[in-house]
Amino acid sequence: MFDIQNYYSFLLAILVFQLIPGAGTIAILNATARNGVSAGLGAVMGTLLGDFVFMVAAAVGLAAVMRENPLLFEILQWFGAVYLCWLGLGLLRTKFDKQVDINEPKKSGWVYLKQGFAVSVTNPKVMLFFVAFFPLFLSPTSSSITLLAMMLHVTILSFMYQALLVILGNSVAHKLKAIPFARKLATRLAGIALVAFGVKLALDNR
Repeated sequence: MFDIQNYYSFLLAILVFQLIPGAGTIAILNATARNGVSAGLGAVMGTLLGDFVFMVAAAVGLAAVMRENPLLFEILQWFGAVYLCWLGLGLLRTKFDKQVDINEPKKSGWVYLKQGFAVSVTNPKVMLFFVAFFPLFLSPTSSSITLLAMMLHVTILSFMYQALLVILGNSVAHKLKAIPFARKLATRLAGIALVAFGVKLALDNR
């Protein structure tokens, strides 16, 4: 279908990839817990936009350029590691009012869109994933239309999964609002996870 080889395996691979938690997932759940569905969807659109940028970059051969310029790739890795650690440390430093009825300061979905985009686009391994992933389902005679169809499949399925994640996450977040300790613990764990992702990326860059 769409000249994609092993079409149903391709769909399954996309879903499996989405089920693996990453920095983008943490950013989406954090945004949802802080400011609700609109913030979560903003983070979703940001991460999808970042992924799309990498898919396009992979399609036009930017990966080959980066392989020929390892210093550029190394700079991007270190920038991504530093950003993720900075974001995680920000969550770890978050202060919580002891009053239960204090609400999170409202921020627009646009703020979380930019944050989600930054988290996604500062992880160059996403692009390398697409470079390795796409050829598995392409035939030597595939056209650019096939590659475009694959990009749309990844984007649409990712949106469906991540939007569901936002809806479920928002339901849980509302229940946790009545438990200040749980909210604080969730925020701290999100911060630790982001720092861990940043440190892992830095170690892989050595």
